[in-house]
Amino acid sequence: MEKRFPRYLNSPIQVLWLESDELAVFFIALFVALMFESWLLWTLPAFGPYLYGRFKRNHPRGFLRHCLYFAGLKNMRGYPTYFEREFYE
Repeated sequence: MEKRFPRYLNSPIQVLWLESDELAVFFIALFVALMFESWLLWTLPAFGPYLYGRFKRNHPRGFLRHCLYFAGLKNMRGYPTYFEREFYE
C-alpha cells in the first residue's frame, strides 16, 4: 500500500502548468470555439486561461466558487442559500 504524499497540502490540483479552474476556463473556451466556429473565438482557448490567471492573482483564493454561488449556479454545503435573510444555527 504505497501512496504518494503531496509536497504542499494546500496547493491546488495542476495539469501541466494550469490549475484546475484555469483548465475549466480552457475547456469552456474550447467548447465555445468549436460551437460557433469563428476564427476569432479560437484565440480564447489560448489566451483565456492566461487572462483568467492574471485576473485571479488579484483576488483571494476561492473567489470563483463564491462568484458562482452568488450567481446561483453552485450550492455550498453547510451554508444557507444566497437569498435567505435569517440563518439560525
